[in-house]
Amino acid sequence: MAHTDGMGAAEETNAGPAGQPEGQAPGLPAEFSLALAAFARHLAAERGLSAHTVRAYLGDVGGLLAHATARGRGDLAGLDIGELRAWLADEHRAGHARATVARRAAAVRAFTAFACRRGWLAADPGSQLGAPKVSKRLPQVLGQTQMLAVLDGHDPGRGPAEAAVSLRDAAIMELLYASGIRVSELCGLDLGDLDRSRRTVRVFGKGSKERVVPVGIPAVKAVDAWLAAGRRPLTSARSGSAMFVGVRGGRIDPRTVRRVVHDRLARAGVPDTGPHGLRHTAATHLLEGGADLRSVQEILGHASLSTTQIYTHVSVERLLAAYRQAHPRA
Repeated sequence: MAHTDGMGAAEETNAGPAGQPEGQAPGLPAEFSLALAAFARHLAAERGLSAHTVRAYLGDVGGLLAHATARGRGDLAGLDIGELRAWLADEHRAGHARATVARRAAAVRAFTAFACRRGWLAADPGSQLGAPKVSKRLPQVLGQTQMLAVLDGHDPGRGPAEAAVSLRDAAIMELLYASGIRVSELCGLDLGDLDRSRRTVRVFGKGSKERVVPVGIPAVKAVDAWLAAGRRPLTSARSGSAMFVGVRGGRIDPRTVRRVVHDRLARAGVPDTGPHGLRHTAATHLLEGGADLRSVQEILGHASLSTTQIYTHVSVERLLAAYRQAHPRA
């Protein structure tokens, strides 16, 4: 299959990327910068990662390549396990947090695996690269009574514009809690993504992966109330098919949604867990209500079950707290 992403014949024939004149990153040898550019295209086009994630990967891998350059390396063959470990040791000595070092090591492993598949490395040194274990912090979640206070704290607004925004914000809060979807996924919703007969919503998650998520009756009613009486006063030529729009008519942006969540949590007088806290809360309440872990994984759109398992710890902690409070011999 021919490639047209700028590496040309070098990528097609698995030859090394050296010798290409364009695309060199400042401060890096040509072979490093061209391999980094090809890796960027791979992350965006083949893995479908967001621009933010691609930038993070490139920053981490670029740090390794700059380190290798400073040590006199100028080609990919010099990226052996010794070079990777020397870079990782420098990261430790620089005082970076364990989570940061672990993330950077993961990005480098992805890069060396990519380079090995392209034939630019005879073997993958990243497969031998260890990283510090990061302790998973238990996410802060709200109790069910706290969530009821948040969702019931609906201010109808005084003028038409305020009333429209109030309906929108109520629908946003209901939908985030009902579905556990990410803020970016909510912002990307279109009018046709809500299936009222099945009470599901279609979302596009990380890597442009589509999934269908169930939602409850209150969320559907809140969205319908917004669409019936709130959306029209805010729409403009920029609205298109967006389910949620901002006060200027364009598709709502993540910053606005985060502000809505913070404001509603503050108004209810509950801990400010933020939008991701609503996702944690939805997952925990599902498990506490009897949902199995695999179903919660599908609802949240986690690629790995291990990512979802952290919520079981949250539920166990609540179970223990209830037991110790209620049992006479606890």
